[in-house]
Amino acid sequence: MIARLAVALLCAGTALGAGAAQADDDELDRIPAPTASQQANTSNADEVFFLQNDVIGTARRSDLPVAFPPPFPARWEERLFADARINWQLSDDVSLYYSGRLNLRAEDGLDVPSHENIRHDFREGYLAWKAGGATFLDIGRINLKSGVALGFNPTDFFKTRAVVEPLSADPSVLREDRLGTLMVFGQHLWENASLSVAFAPKVTNPSPIYRNDNLPSFNPMLDRTNAETRFLAKGSARLFDDFAPELVLFSNDGHWSYGTNITHGIGQKIVAYAEWAGGNGLDLADEALQFGKDTGTIPPAASSPLPSSTTRRFESNASVGFSYTTESKITFNLEYHYHQAGFSDADWTRWFGAGALGNPALDAELWYIRGYAADQGVPTARQEAFLRADWVDAFVEDLEITAFINADLRDASSFSQVTADYYLSREWTIGGLAAASFGGKRTDYGSLPSAGTFLVRVSRYF
Repeated sequence: MIARLAVALLCAGTALGAGAAQADDDELDRIPAPTASQQANTSNADEVFFLQNDVIGTARRSDLPVAFPPPFPARWEERLFADARINWQLSDDVSLYYSGRLNLRAEDGLDVPSHENIRHDFREGYLAWKAGGATFLDIGRINLKSGVALGFNPTDFFKTRAVVEPLSADPSVLREDRLGTLMVFGQHLWENASLSVAFAPKVTNPSPIYRNDNLPSFNPMLDRTNAETRFLAKGSARLFDDFAPELVLFSNDGHWSYGTNITHGIGQKIVAYAEWAGGNGLDLADEALQFGKDTGTIPPAASSPLPSSTTRRFESNASVGFSYTTESKITFNLEYHYHQAGFSDADWTRWFGAGALGNPALDAELWYIRGYAADQGVPTARQEAFLRADWVDAFVEDLEITAFINADLRDASSFSQVTADYYLSREWTIGGLAAASFGGKRTDYGSLPSAGTFLVRVSRYF
């Protein structure tokens, strides 16, 4: 699948409320971000239901500089699923929301029949109460999103471990299709300000990183979303016209992080934005290996293949960019991403050097680090550039083309994806997707086990 090409197959050992959501995403709405094919057909509907069939093929690389442990990327996949997003209005002030996907799947290397052939992704399920004219309270499983950037969101603290078997690597699609978190969420709005607070309790211990062949069939997977006690508060205030910065405060089991989101319009076609978050933490390799030991994937006595430290330090993450919309309905987004805990040039040299030793146990740890980054929804590299373009009514009416490229600024390797969807009618959509990674053997994206993926899909909306 596309997810494994982009990130998830790197694993080796392994909304807001109905009333509050719209108001809480004011900063995001100022960026003319494109929509996925599902959203394009049904963005304003209280009930969204569609069937989709996807056929996927993947090309593997055979000469990896660091041996990739099994299971290997599937050469083909067949996925039929029913996707539902339903909002039941129980009273004038109370509604019940559900979002989920029932998957029927088969792929190269997956036994048939098995529990892996039938899966349900319980994305969201919560009660939303409009407590007053400007106060909202939600309780249940909620996909709480934060951030103004598209390619990487440092303030989107609830994204970790939430993506399950996606059919696209587009970050805009992943934000919508991921698992929500069990929480209590409240928001109050003033004329020129807003305050949101979320509390997500720990209900179970963290689980090892899932592989493609050990996903549960019918399980809410709270071990992915509620294995820590988390608290988030964010507020924004309009200081003057076209400028309303947002401040974010976040705690994960007592480890505090801070962030901000800023947008500013420049004329009628350009929106500039910046997103930053920082807090005490470990480097990517140290955090990954510690998680592997805590969850039993890596032996407690295993040494790190890279220089390690258990000392936390203040680390920053940032996305800075702008969007530009043309008269011909093309929206461009260009961003710079900085992930301080990610691999430096020296880390990459050590990573490839350790892989050259030909030690299978060491190789598994090396790939586990990169798989952990995918599971957390963060880049492996320290610095990246992201360019995305979305063209509505491309060439002909009802054809939408979306393309993006993510490039490691250290070695110029990249991952790119192009998606085309043609809306035959309000009920039928056909589409395709092609993705590929580029670069030399000893580069970030050039060392991935999957070289490219192609997908064809048909969707029927009801």
